[in-house]
Amino acid sequence: MNRPLKKSKRRRSHISAKEERTAYLYLIPAFIGLIFITYLPLLGVFGISFFEWKGITSPKFNGIDNYVRLFTKDFFFVDSIKATVYFALIAVLGSMIYSLIIAMLLNRKIPARGFFRAIFYVPYVLPATAVYIGWSWLYETNFGLFNYLLARIGINKVQFLASSRLVVPSLAAISVWLSGNLIVIFLAGLQNVPRIYHEAAEIDGANAWQRFRNITIPCMTPIIFYNLLMSLVTNMQIVVPALSLTNGGPGNSSMFMTYLMYRYAFLNNQIGYACAISFIFFLIIAIFTAILFITSKSWIFYEGGD
Repeated sequence: MNRPLKKSKRRRSHISAKEERTAYLYLIPAFIGLIFITYLPLLGVFGISFFEWKGITSPKFNGIDNYVRLFTKDFFFVDSIKATVYFALIAVLGSMIYSLIIAMLLNRKIPARGFFRAIFYVPYVLPATAVYIGWSWLYETNFGLFNYLLARIGINKVQFLASSRLVVPSLAAISVWLSGNLIVIFLAGLQNVPRIYHEAAEIDGANAWQRFRNITIPCMTPIIFYNLLMSLVTNMQIVVPALSLTNGGPGNSSMFMTYLMYRYAFLNNQIGYACAISFIFFLIIAIFTAILFITSKSWIFYEGGD
């Protein structure tokens, strides 16, 4: 009686092992790409950070001097951390709120819904440099559209990109406008929220806000987490606005860490020092990412989970 059962178990075990070997086989290209595109360059950057190297000369080992200089003598470094975190905070929060609102509107049955979905997604696929330059014309102090509209309602002209107080929020607003990819992902998540939950809540007398807060948001938490993570990593690595518009100014108010690396590596030929900044930047992003993963356990809801 037990012999057929044992044979069946052995057969299932054999099939499972074969599928496992096949899965590992298909993962080999991904592992190779990850090693050669991510891990080895990261190790290379970390190694170069211990050298004084101008690119055209032989590297000269200087121990931790680059890191000592970074934390004791380079005032640009502290300003770059502040500018990067400030920009990321505004851009991430703004992108999440804006994208979710637009996605909820586009999820409704409205005329030309497909057209409007395309309109809101298009900014994401436009060349970033062209977008920022185009927005700089809108921000222009004397002839820009925004200042024209402000003048029409009696408000003095605003120096959006020439003010150290406004330059980062102004650049972050452009980043929010470019978040069409988040809208698409939110839209897909909204369409997967079980309709039966909303119908049951409507029967119980729940209004629209109560359904949104108690049904839509909990069901969307995995999507919210993914978009939050992607938006955080993307906006922490911002460099295009500083390269195309502000050159880190006015003052050091838009001296983002990526732009600081660019200046030291390609303008000052201090490649070893730029690698030290790059590795610290990697650690900062890793810390923010780890915090996000750790805290997510308390608010992410998976359907069918505990």
